[in-house]
Amino acid sequence: MKRIWAALVYLASGLLTAIASWLAIGVLLLSVVVLPLLPITAPWIRRIVDFDRRRLARFTGVEMQSPPPLDGPWLHRAQRVLAEPDSRRDGIWLISHALFGTLFGAVAIGIPGALVQQPVALLFWWTVPGGMESSFGVHVDSWGMALLSVPIAIVLALIVAQLPRLALLDARWAGKLLAPPKASLEKRLAEVVATRAAALQAHGAELRRIERNLHDGTQNKLVGVVMMLGIAERTLKQNPDNAAQALLRAQDAAGDALEELRNVVRSIHPPVLEDLGLDGAIQALAARCPVPCVLTAEHLGRLPAAVEAAAYFAVAEALTNVAKHSGARHAWVSLGVKDDQLTVLVHDDGKGGADEKQGTGLDGIRGRVGALDGSADVSSPEGGPTVLTVVLPVGR
Repeated sequence: MKRIWAALVYLASGLLTAIASWLAIGVLLLSVVVLPLLPITAPWIRRIVDFDRRRLARFTGVEMQSPPPLDGPWLHRAQRVLAEPDSRRDGIWLISHALFGTLFGAVAIGIPGALVQQPVALLFWWTVPGGMESSFGVHVDSWGMALLSVPIAIVLALIVAQLPRLALLDARWAGKLLAPPKASLEKRLAEVVATRAAALQAHGAELRRIERNLHDGTQNKLVGVVMMLGIAERTLKQNPDNAAQALLRAQDAAGDALEELRNVVRSIHPPVLEDLGLDGAIQALAARCPVPCVLTAEHLGRLPAAVEAAAYFAVAEALTNVAKHSGARHAWVSLGVKDDQLTVLVHDDGKGGADEKQGTGLDGIRGRVGALDGSADVSSPEGGPTVLTVVLPVGR
């Protein structure tokens, strides 16, 4: 009985998403005619298909990987809709599920409903003047017609007993259609291997950078402080009146060394993230940016430290590029968490034409974000605008 109930719930919920699929097909046809609507409707279609993935996972117990959400600027979404195989698979699923989901869902709801009608017609037909209508257009107005409900109920019960097989058939077919193809899985594995290698490379480069900063900056300044203190000691013995100036110079050098050390620490994990959170830390970045910058942050809360650090450094690098290279008059940063993913957008009204090969730091952003299974995309046509889109899983 439990299996029958699970199959009934699965197929009946499929009927609801099939109805939503019919509506989405109508919107999709309108979007094909009016192409600018396609990047707007595609994210909603993907949400319907992702709901079916979760429904299938609850029924089978096998998790299915959902493709990344279609977020970002309109042009970026349009490019992804037209280029990604996931979008085409969403469209195929939408059409096929609208047909078969409607059929299977109607069977799942209609047959049990008809089964319930049979004992009602058998026991209570005589209470209704002129008889009553039973399933399949059978009019019950005598005990002979009422007894016909017994074999009909037996047949319907046998059909209801087969609902788990029907649901399993639907689940297998849906699993093949919704699961990413083998080539995509191999590509994903290659991406994971590449991001792990990039993470190790980035980690090594980060350690070398910290070592270089400590050796060339902080260590040299501390050596200077020691030397100045030695000079101050000799001056104190030989000419006490001039010792105060030597001590002041040593104090200034110690202050410079301390500031250098603080900069190295901030480059590892900025304390402002711990104090203010990601939105507060980026608000501080925006306030220091030479180009007027507006921040929009929605539904953030506290995120994992690695995610906050990656997002912070990505925005810091992007705003540095805006100030140095873009010639922009305004910049905008938006942050939002949706479907367990943090989306960061940095865009400006500058001249565009950003080239990742010219040392703009975009490779570093990709490496840091890729190490967390995130993605970083840059759109920067000549004439602008430049848009950096960073997507990071937050794992909450």
